[in-house]
Amino acid sequence: MIYLEAQLTRLRSKATNLTLAHLCSLVFNQEVLDALGVSLPCVKYDSWMVYIPEGEFLSRIGPTEFFKDLEKYGTPNAVQEWQKLLDGILPMSAAAMALPPLSIRGDFGVLSTAAARYAPSLLKSFVQMGPQGALGATKLLRPFSEVMDSLELKDPFIRNWVDLLSFLLAGVKTNGILSAEMVYMFAEWYQPGSCLEYPLHGTGAVVDALVQGMKKFGGRLSLGSHVEKIVIENDRASGVKLRSGQFVRAKKAVISNASMWDTLKLLPKEVVPKSYLDRVNTTPQCESFMHLHLGFDAEGIREDLGIHHIVVNDWERGVDADQNVVLISIPSVLSPDLAPPGKHVLHAYLPGTEPFGLWEGLDRRSTEYKNLKAERSEVMWRAVERAIGAGFSRDKCEVKLVGTPLTHQRFLRRNRGTYGPAIEAGKNSFPGHSTPIPQLYCCGDSTFPGIGVPAVAASGAIVANSLVSVSQHSQLLDAIGI
Repeated sequence: MIYLEAQLTRLRSKATNLTLAHLCSLVFNQEVLDALGVSLPCVKYDSWMVYIPEGEFLSRIGPTEFFKDLEKYGTPNAVQEWQKLLDGILPMSAAAMALPPLSIRGDFGVLSTAAARYAPSLLKSFVQMGPQGALGATKLLRPFSEVMDSLELKDPFIRNWVDLLSFLLAGVKTNGILSAEMVYMFAEWYQPGSCLEYPLHGTGAVVDALVQGMKKFGGRLSLGSHVEKIVIENDRASGVKLRSGQFVRAKKAVISNASMWDTLKLLPKEVVPKSYLDRVNTTPQCESFMHLHLGFDAEGIREDLGIHHIVVNDWERGVDADQNVVLISIPSVLSPDLAPPGKHVLHAYLPGTEPFGLWEGLDRRSTEYKNLKAERSEVMWRAVERAIGAGFSRDKCEVKLVGTPLTHQRFLRRNRGTYGPAIEAGKNSFPGHSTPIPQLYCCGDSTFPGIGVPAVAASGAIVANSLVSVSQHSQLLDAIGI
């Protein structure tokens, strides 16, 4: 049995927000669900509200929907520059999308499951791109800001907007995100007929579908099973010891989806090489979160509320500045069963920009802590009031829950409540899935580029692929038709 340390025991929360990163992961998640033979009913939508210092607009996906917003908020050359950006990067998307993520594995078997299997489609994509596109494809592993600079894009609104998209996708601005990630996203979003999907019954439905598929193939999920330590025998990871004292032996490997920093805490210090320890401890981290969860009456609230809202308070401070960008999700707009009849649930948060240092060492029962919660959550309340508008009142909210970095650290067991690693493209690389300890693998957003769900899904599949034979892996790819 392969024991998966489940750090996020509250994955079934039905009011969880879907950021850009979550949305971009649905394509990959669908491949996983197809492999498991389970379905996930979704509702389609194509827009979200954006509130910026210049005003507000309904942002729609598609190749030309953004033009009217550019005409209003950009310079006279904004539309021309945006088209130049699309023309410059969409040809590169053939190379970025020619290799299905589910074909990747962490050993030399990748030469068969990925390189050889998809060589014809890769070659075809390079031929279709032509010399200019093929040259551009060499930039896929460089920061996306270099692509924008090479296209001489000057419009401030475009630069700010793409910084925002990058930050929501990977937790860093364009100077830190891999071009491949952005190109893949642009290819999905800015094509005719594109749409977004939200899982009916909330993001908990995604977890339910994955659990259903796992059980279908004989897997077992143990909730409330706190892992005390990873057991090392004969210099190999042999299993895990639970807080209850139970020892769970691994037949093939131990896989940790805890962050790299938290995985270290589960290991005996004497078995961790200093080089690996130093690399983990010197990896920069994103900051943490502030959360605001609300339940309120829908009476008097406008009917065209929309599910997603993004508020940017100040472009000059940068989208990664604290107390600046607020994300809001009202999932009961698309899936009414997430709230009682006539009610809405809402989740607003500061996405990985809340400094942990402000909260470190505070007693959660102290007056100082409560006062800081009120002070630091005010920006989210104001954003919610701006997004919902007339009819909303703080006093009428029936549920009010504020989460802090200490909440994040405590309930998600994340080191310093971090969003994940702040590794910038071109400056450093992710540690990957293998470890110096045989039979111990890591997955999660500290092992693979990106942040949150996309990195977790991709890295988990790569580790799973690596633990089966190349023939089994190839059979899976055949079965799901990729």
